[in-house]
Amino acid sequence: MVHDLSPFILRFSDDFGLRWYGFSYVLGFIAAYFMMVWLVQRQRAGLSKDQIGDFITYIAFGTLIGGRLGYVLFYSPDLLWKFKADFPFWGVLAVNEGGMASHGGMIGIVVACLLFARRSGVSSLYLFDLCALSGPIGIFFGRLANFINGELVGRPAPPDFPLAVKFPQDIVMWPTQEFDRLRGLAPVTDQLGVTSNQWMEWLDKYRFDAGIRDQVYGTLNRIIHEIQNGNTAVKEAIAPLLTPRHPSQLYAAFGEGLFLFVVLFFLWRSPRKPGFISSAFVILYAMVRIADEFFRTPDAHIGFQLFGLTRGQWLSVAMMGVGIVLMIWWGRSATMTIPGWGRARSVRINRR
Repeated sequence: MVHDLSPFILRFSDDFGLRWYGFSYVLGFIAAYFMMVWLVQRQRAGLSKDQIGDFITYIAFGTLIGGRLGYVLFYSPDLLWKFKADFPFWGVLAVNEGGMASHGGMIGIVVACLLFARRSGVSSLYLFDLCALSGPIGIFFGRLANFINGELVGRPAPPDFPLAVKFPQDIVMWPTQEFDRLRGLAPVTDQLGVTSNQWMEWLDKYRFDAGIRDQVYGTLNRIIHEIQNGNTAVKEAIAPLLTPRHPSQLYAAFGEGLFLFVVLFFLWRSPRKPGFISSAFVILYAMVRIADEFFRTPDAHIGFQLFGLTRGQWLSVAMMGVGIVLMIWWGRSATMTIPGWGRARSVRINRR
């Protein structure tokens, strides 16, 4: 199938409207709030709904700031010194360039938990555990939004693979990675009023004329826009030219999101030492992410690294090591247990 989903829930202009990606964050934070309220009440941990609401605000800022800074530092440090005259002026703030990094978002959440623990007197380990259980819900919604946006696409799949998806967004990468494939788009541009001869002429001048390059990219984006808006002629014309890919975003949604939530939810049915759920999350997320990355195309400007692994996989290897150390350290140092949701009893989760 050809991916034809629009990133907009409601569009007010070509580039402005309510987007699924932003909505996924809102859904994630709302779901986390209700999950935490339910769990705290079951455990009778002494946190009020107002306190949980304040905590979610901390988490929201930590996720957004950490996620963006994580992408810049881990994947594209050149954005630190990229400035332009148009809003938002600084590359770090231009979230449309690269987006967010989940590993950075997790670091931001850790910082948010530490700050809130210092303010409220609640154990930081308990806050980590609350986030670890609620976080996969947000990851689930976020990865679904990645699929809707047609970003973080999967690696090539066999043509007869029943779940394979063809992403029109691939064509935006062709000018820099597979230039010769652009010539095959002539039947597609014909559907938009750009004749085959005109399109070929643009491609011949592409490397020498900045204005022509703008026209080429404008046409590529218009092709994507037309498909998202239901132009079946363009969709049918481009289908044979696109590479079938694994829907890696959906793999991640169910692996990093739904699967992790179910496992952690049932792990916390019984009493656990503070930090156990969060360290289990770190280990399990890293393992699932390493597996998911075997189906995901690495960032074009980074590619594959040592032993054929991706940047995301190496970050996850380090993350798994940290999780194992934390599980051993917190398990040995904890002197109390936190009730599970299945056997609730009154306990005040004070700062350690």
